[in-house]
Amino acid sequence: MTAKKKAKQVQIEITENAHQIWLAGLGAVATAQEEGSKLVKNLVEKGEGMEKAGKTKVDQAKGAVTGVKVVAESYWETFERTLDDKVTAVIHRIGVPTKDEIDTLTVRVEALTTAIDSLRTKETPKPRAAAAKKPAAKKPAAKKAPVKKATPAK
Repeated sequence: MTAKKKAKQVQIEITENAHQIWLAGLGAVATAQEEGSKLVKNLVEKGEGMEKAGKTKVDQAKGAVTGVKVVAESYWETFERTLDDKVTAVIHRIGVPTKDEIDTLTVRVEALTTAIDSLRTKETPKPRAAAAKKPAAKKPAAKKAPVKKATPAK
């Protein structure tokens, strides 16, 4: 074989190989389209399943948190009541009046103040007619003669 024939043969082989590569590329694209659609559809189905499972887990967690919250609020209210009772007992032991006792005393003091004020207006002395006159002027006292002292004899 001559060099020209060999070159021509190599050229034909390269062209055939390039054509096969081209066809393989087209086949890959066609397969990717077919398998890609199947793959995307499969991934979407799995994603939907995961989303449903996630929502179920979130709802379960919310329920658990709500239950814990209710229990915690109940314990807190019990603690507050116990603390209030203990503080009130200590306050009574040391003799500090409660707000209700102070309010009661305030009402009583206001009532007594009102009663005293009403008694003062009733008992206000009215000026008498005799007391209203001016007392008579006093006469000046008579002057006494001065007493002379005895002088000693010389």
